[in-house]
Amino acid sequence: MDDGRGTRAQPPEEIAPLEVKPPPGSAGGVQAIASTVRHASIETGLVRGARLLLKLNQPDGFDCPGCAWPDPAHRSAVEFCENGAKAVAEEGTSRRVVPGFFEAHPVSELSRRSDYWLGKQGRLTHPMVLRAGVSRYQPLSWDEAFAMVGRELRALDSPDRAAFYTSGRTSNEAAFLWQLFARKFGTNNLPDCSNMCHESSGTALTEAIGIGKGTVTLEDFEQARAIFVVGQNPGTNHPRMLTALQGAARGGATIVSVNPLAEAGLIRFKHPQELRGLFGEGTPLASLFLQVSINGDVALMQGLGKELLERGAVDHGFVRDRCEGFEAYREHIGAVTWDEIVAGSGVSREQIRAAAGVLAGTDRVIFCWAMGLTQHENAVANIQEIANLLLLRGAFGKPGAGACPVRGHSNVQGDRTMGIWERPPPGFLDALERELGFAPPRRHGLDTVGTIEAMADGRVQVFVALGGNFLSAAPDTERTAQALRRTRLTVHVATKLNRSHLITGREALLLPCLGRTERDRGQFVTVENSMGVVHRSQGAVAPASPYLLSEPAIVAGIAQATLGQDWSAWVLDYDRIRDLIARVVPGCEDYNRRVRGPDGFMLPNGPREGRFTTPSGKARFTVHPIRQRRLAPGELLMMTIRSHDQFNTTIYGLDDRYRGLSGERRVVMLNQADIEALGLRAGQIVDLSSRYFGEVRLARRFVVVPYAIPRGCAATYFPEANVLVPLGHRAARSNTPASKSVVITVAPSADQGTHDADLA
Repeated sequence: MDDGRGTRAQPPEEIAPLEVKPPPGSAGGVQAIASTVRHASIETGLVRGARLLLKLNQPDGFDCPGCAWPDPAHRSAVEFCENGAKAVAEEGTSRRVVPGFFEAHPVSELSRRSDYWLGKQGRLTHPMVLRAGVSRYQPLSWDEAFAMVGRELRALDSPDRAAFYTSGRTSNEAAFLWQLFARKFGTNNLPDCSNMCHESSGTALTEAIGIGKGTVTLEDFEQARAIFVVGQNPGTNHPRMLTALQGAARGGATIVSVNPLAEAGLIRFKHPQELRGLFGEGTPLASLFLQVSINGDVALMQGLGKELLERGAVDHGFVRDRCEGFEAYREHIGAVTWDEIVAGSGVSREQIRAAAGVLAGTDRVIFCWAMGLTQHENAVANIQEIANLLLLRGAFGKPGAGACPVRGHSNVQGDRTMGIWERPPPGFLDALERELGFAPPRRHGLDTVGTIEAMADGRVQVFVALGGNFLSAAPDTERTAQALRRTRLTVHVATKLNRSHLITGREALLLPCLGRTERDRGQFVTVENSMGVVHRSQGAVAPASPYLLSEPAIVAGIAQATLGQDWSAWVLDYDRIRDLIARVVPGCEDYNRRVRGPDGFMLPNGPREGRFTTPSGKARFTVHPIRQRRLAPGELLMMTIRSHDQFNTTIYGLDDRYRGLSGERRVVMLNQADIEALGLRAGQIVDLSSRYFGEVRLARRFVVVPYAIPRGCAATYFPEANVLVPLGHRAARSNTPASKSVVITVAPSADQGTHDADLA
């Protein structure tokens, strides 16, 4: 659907040649090194690229702009993975998007380019404005940009008519200023990327154990005897995690993979920094693969719990003294039949028995998971069933044991710690009021889904995004685009061009900021990793343009223009921001001194320390029904996934090496038996449809690829398939879009024919 400027919300539908090979049986190795060198040489040049990479994840360097996996206590000189190197190369590119680029390319033309092409044009260099009725971005000064935002915000009849989105790459300092500005303006409309990924983890764990974060440290992986990796693909999404899994496997831990796809990164790891990784066979990781059907996790976890109860493998002392709700859980599990469990999970009784044997053999067990669990209607139940299993084994508050939700973006967890939340706890607001002398709004604000709905019906008129690619990350692409187009002003703080910058309100601003790799007047910022460690990050190279501002400076500029207050002191010295954080955020006391240590500091975590911080002081067992899949003939359950050449919505390349696919992203992976049953053939071009309460959504022109995926299941890449995810299809209580369980049908495309691809 076009807007008045003729822009297109979805990626182009042209199909490029696709090469299909058998997936490899390992991750890492020489190919990972070759990929790293290739991306660095193309984007930054080898010398500059090497300089950047040697500062990556070092105590005196900058934190990876990619995932939030923690750094080891003893770091090597090469402390990065292939995809971290891609992220640095992407940010450190020598290419530039100058004002003349926009003069040559109207937004209508740009919107018909692929996401990959848009990202490869280079770094944004100047603040730009897209005025009403105009089809091209034009340059303007920073003062003009700030004045424009301030004027539009002040003209609103209520602060709640604005929404302030935050990406997970934002620093703690920028995030804290961002929420402070929004609340001084008068709203808690602070949607963020966590609403779309790990909100279900926070909701589930807070109810079960009293904290919405993981409870393990990196050192716990060295002491674990069993590690379950559920709904997660670390080889692509968190490659440095493979080093921790390798160490655990070599130390005797048993690793169990639970996933609809048997991913190469969990089969075998060839560490690129070891000779045996380069020239040998590498280290076997998972010894048991449970190829669960999409959204069969509740049934599987209840099967494991049933086995533990039948074997008497329950830590009764722990359960009696530290938990509540066990009798209801035991009664429920006793009533669940094995037929329900096997049918619901798609995993055989024998495999469940084998996995339960691993779990029964030790209380030093870690469960890891990611969005394969968090993006379902019953996502909160998925994670609470994991908590149930850990409680049965008494696996909290001891070495080598606990829960490990693996966050995707480098500071998404830190954003929440700094107050980026539409439902802030009263204690946080009390501290803001005490320290700054203003009354923060107490009513809950809008999350991501709520913001899209509010823009669509005209309640939100100004949308300001501190980073991210909101349109491509959000579900229901066409509806999200319609919502953005209804606003008066959209503002994006960004380093590179993406599709969200092209689908705008009546007017739009594009504000270029410093990247994580770039120097910021000698100052440093801080971030929080997946395991609650806060540490510093300081850029190492000159900015891509003299016109770039830091994120804190941009936030302060918008705040000054809107509130009429002088915020310059925060920007001149980030220590002042951290001093305020220390007085407002529990666990951040003495922030400036502690964060200057080589490893930063760890935030308090009751369950990690042996204290459940629920209202009762006890952990809670929870009870959930098993969802049986009820698909009509011809229907499949689709999940969206990333490729190996991708991080979130950033497309580094077109090679999904660990799945054997390269050259094209518009693919749908299906079981061969389903392909035959649907009357399709490998390589055929098809259209995908989803139906939700009478609404039909269509994604055109995808290539059928036979793949080892359970019957009745389909896998597609996002953001290409996000158009099929209904906005109303979301997780109960966490409101996270259910992108991992969308019912679709597949039919030959109106453009018939077999795709010109090598399907060997």
